[in-house]
Amino acid sequence: MILYSFRRCPWAMRARLALRYAGCDVQVCEVAMKDKPAELLALSPKGTVPVLDTGSAVLEESLDIMRWALQQHDPQDWQLRGDPAAARQAEGLIERNDREFKAQVNLYKYAERHPQHSRQHYRQQAEPWLAELEQLLQARPYLLADHPSLADAALLPLMRQFAGVEPQWFAEAAYPRVRSWLEGWLASDLFKAVMAR
Repeated sequence: MILYSFRRCPWAMRARLALRYAGCDVQVCEVAMKDKPAELLALSPKGTVPVLDTGSAVLEESLDIMRWALQQHDPQDWQLRGDPAAARQAEGLIERNDREFKAQVNLYKYAERHPQHSRQHYRQQAEPWLAELEQLLQARPYLLADHPSLADAALLPLMRQFAGVEPQWFAEAAYPRVRSWLEGWLASDLFKAVMAR
């Protein structure tokens, strides 16, 4: 199996997380986005990453890759099979992360390209999402259970990107649980393994 990936891409990052967690034997092919390999374009003409070639199927979306990996092996129940309500909640969180928060992170990160408003304005637009996650983390170390779930792994890369825009602000912001959650992931052996060069 081959995963076409780009190390810093948040979507590729979460695909690698799930594949590594599930113990899938995957060869990771790092793609130079300005010089995409012909093999990648033959599999997926849109030429974005991640793309997983399982040998019998080609998966072109990070969430599809994550779900496929968890179907192979899910030792900590990232799919929250024992709690259908939490599993539904996970889907809703991921959908909002991928649609709304992604757009907010892009505006915040590249504020100079969107001079209609200040970086501070774009950051404030995203803060209700941080406040919601802070609330979810009030009772436990992860978003929806006492252990990681698909939602945690799927939301992690964009939150990492958000935190990196103004690290000093994030370090002092009124979201200590979100900060602790993110720091825990970044310090984990799993995350370090998928980010190794």
